[in-house]
Amino acid sequence: MPHPRIRRPSAAHFRKAGQFWEGRRQERSAGWLVGLAVGSMGLAVGVPAIALPRSVGADGIDALRLQAEPYNLTGYKIAVGQVEIGRPSLFGLDKVAVENSPVTVGRVLQLDGPAIADELVDEHANNVASVIISRDKLLKGVAPNAFLYSAAIGELSEFSGQPDECLTSQHVALQNSGDVRAINFSFGEPLTRDERRDATLDGNALLTQCIDWSSRVHDVLYVIAGNQGSGGIPLPTDNYNGINVAYSTRVGDEFMQVDRANLTSEPRRTSYYETNTEKNVGLRRSINLVAPGSRIEMFEPDGSRTQSSGTSFAAPHVVATVALLQEFGDRQFRAGAANWSLDFRHPLVMKSVILNSADKLKDTGDGKLLGMSRTLLDERGKDWTVSDAYRDQSVPLHKELGTGHLNAFRAYEQLAGGEWTPGTVPAMGWSYSQLEKTGSTEDYVFEQPLQGGSYVNATLSWQRMVDLNSSDDYFDVGESFEGQGLSNLDLYLLPADASDIKQSVWSSVSAEDSVEHIFIPIPADGRYKLRVVQKKAVGGAQPYALAWWTKPVE
Repeated sequence: MPHPRIRRPSAAHFRKAGQFWEGRRQERSAGWLVGLAVGSMGLAVGVPAIALPRSVGADGIDALRLQAEPYNLTGYKIAVGQVEIGRPSLFGLDKVAVENSPVTVGRVLQLDGPAIADELVDEHANNVASVIISRDKLLKGVAPNAFLYSAAIGELSEFSGQPDECLTSQHVALQNSGDVRAINFSFGEPLTRDERRDATLDGNALLTQCIDWSSRVHDVLYVIAGNQGSGGIPLPTDNYNGINVAYSTRVGDEFMQVDRANLTSEPRRTSYYETNTEKNVGLRRSINLVAPGSRIEMFEPDGSRTQSSGTSFAAPHVVATVALLQEFGDRQFRAGAANWSLDFRHPLVMKSVILNSADKLKDTGDGKLLGMSRTLLDERGKDWTVSDAYRDQSVPLHKELGTGHLNAFRAYEQLAGGEWTPGTVPAMGWSYSQLEKTGSTEDYVFEQPLQGGSYVNATLSWQRMVDLNSSDDYFDVGESFEGQGLSNLDLYLLPADASDIKQSVWSSVSAEDSVEHIFIPIPADGRYKLRVVQKKAVGGAQPYALAWWTKPVE
């Protein structure tokens, strides 16, 4: 039976539900005008179809290399999810769908049930899906053989959105026998629709708590389009356990600068009188990562082409990259690879691996910048080294760049470094471990001396604890969540023989984030180690994921 609140949404409703705000923001950029013109009539004859291949290729996230020999990673048999107000079309169910569509969704859903024929089919949802799974030869998606579960929420009353959105997210997470590796959120809720009095981005909106709860309980990584700012769609960008994504635009042929239309952490006021700028409470930043999102070529429900821009199209690049990494991880596990377990499936591992492998500064060829392929610029054209995140040990994330630009191939290399337990570790790898109590520490000692002047890149992530107030483990509309708080973990770079954190070369010691990040040059050739310290424990033993990338002395 269909859910009693489901109704076919009007175009006006979709604007109100979030895309209207994205359109208003993009009106300020020339790129939006191109997207609007092409999107309203399909791709004009003679216009080259290059933006999606570029965003998937070496100029974007370098995923086409992983699809080719010898890697052959296409997301095969990996389940990922999508939650939106509407959904993509499906041939055999919807009249608008075409046979042999380049975008073939695995299953379409509606709230907590199956989709209804010809209802809630939406262009935006189809566009997002095409970035993930398009099989078109010219406009190939990042993970064309992934199995996509796409769910539509449907018509929302003024304050019914978040419970229904949570219910739908849970339904997607439970698909494939509970084995969905990542879920895409290319929409959000404005604060004006939050039923709390004087609502703020403090992590306590129902939808935000739901995302953090589901990530932990269902072992799924949520990837959120990162829209904060006046008139944005910021919920649930104040989550702790997912990845929030800003979008890049091309400079020349390469995606290498944050688009000026982004609404990101600490957004600028548009006027002196503006007081309701939407940003996270406290010093915690919202953006974790940047991915391509400007003038992306995609497919409509009827198979025609369109072009558009926004964080909506950056987030699916990340979700699909998870599918590629998970396919590789499954392959390694089945082959009995050394230093490998099922820990790679944990969303914390994916988060640390993807954030740590992001591009910041282009390597000149000597390897000191760890083979990074581009220099990423903020809206003002400045790179990472002029940011407070580079100078201040209490600030792990750049307010516009997060940890850098998504690079799927480097993420593969990072994951391929293998899993290591605390102790002696190689120059590159990752670990999934836990700290038992306040004051607990774990050391990762590099087995080889590191080269002076080369960079250490290390990312630590852990989850906020959120519990569901329910008699079972299943969320129902009308139920609520209770946040248990956030443990405080810190990350230090020390000489290998140091015993006191006061001897650290550098550290990342934010008191508010669930991510710590170090990107700093080694002062001199020598032996070093990373130390994870639990300053405050919440809810018992604290699992964490650590990824590192260094350059040893040759």
